[in-house]
Amino acid sequence: MCRSIKTLREPFTPRVTNADIEAAALQYVRKISGFRAPAAHNAATFEAAVAAVTEATRTLLDQLVVRGSGTADRPATAATGHA
Repeated sequence: MCRSIKTLREPFTPRVTNADIEAAALQYVRKISGFRAPAAHNAATFEAAVAAVTEATRTLLDQLVVRGSGTADRPATAATGHA
């Protein structure tokens, strides 16, 4: 488990920013790949992986329903602060 990746859902994090999501995605890809920064020949693949994980994370956070959080009645994008 990446210890520097924090929980990005309510009630643990009341406001999740795009920067939070992108930072978590970057940490995940770094952990999985074993590279802090990719070599030039792997840069596009690394960046594509970060983008894919970022989008998957946004989708997950937008669709999660946390019981008792009061988020079920509001638009999904309100949870992550993006439209």
